[in-house]
Amino acid sequence: MSALEERLLKESKKIAIVGLSKKEEKISNIIANYLDSQGYDIIPVNPNYSEVLNKKCYPSLSDIPRDYEIDLVNIFRPSEEVQPIVKEAITLNIVGIWLQQGIKDEDSWELAAEHNIPMVMDKCIMTYHKALRGF
Repeated sequence: MSALEERLLKESKKIAIVGLSKKEEKISNIIANYLDSQGYDIIPVNPNYSEVLNKKCYPSLSDIPRDYEIDLVNIFRPSEEVQPIVKEAITLNIVGIWLQQGIKDEDSWELAAEHNIPMVMDKCIMTYHKALRGF
């Protein structure tokens, strides 16, 4: 585990999960449930739902109230849909971005780096959190 991954996991308290599904069998829901059980404040982002995991679900990052002060955006969207989300995160001054395993976008990586926003790409946040905890 890199120092960046460890820092993001240790310092983040509020995680917006873009593409969080209401379906319990979906990996986004499984991971969100896990993160919630580990004490993170999960903020669902999906325009298809009004509530996920008994929490208000927002259509986009920009719809989340500003006083939430999001630490990390965890993205569960196809690689080709990542860049607009990263641009939105930059506009909102979000501290870090984490692309789930299988999600890659080099242009977004460069864009985040230009704005000094740390970004983890193509890695499962749950797997890394479990490794951090010694599971």
